[in-house]
Amino acid sequence: MTKAELVAKIATENNLSQAQAAKTINCLIEVLSQEIAENGSQTLYGLGTFSKVTRAARSGVNPRTKEIINIPATNTVKFKCAPCLKKRLNDK
Repeated sequence: MTKAELVAKIATENNLSQAQAAKTINCLIEVLSQEIAENGSQTLYGLGTFSKVTRAARSGVNPRTKEIINIPATNTVKFKCAPCLKKRLNDK
């Protein structure tokens, strides 16, 4: 599902305009991003937990030249699914 499809579905199901739904989604993304960056994690009950993790520096190989390169350490986000979402995904 793309962001545009998500906005359209939320707008339709909640009798909102596309602009209102888009503003809500953008606000949610911004707030989550800020909280994860500042606090290291954010939990949305019923959905899961987003956590900031650091990938260690490592060496890699450029597939074109076969040259060994150094890949610096970087931060990324890990998502852990909530138990109730796991249950819903596994119910048939």
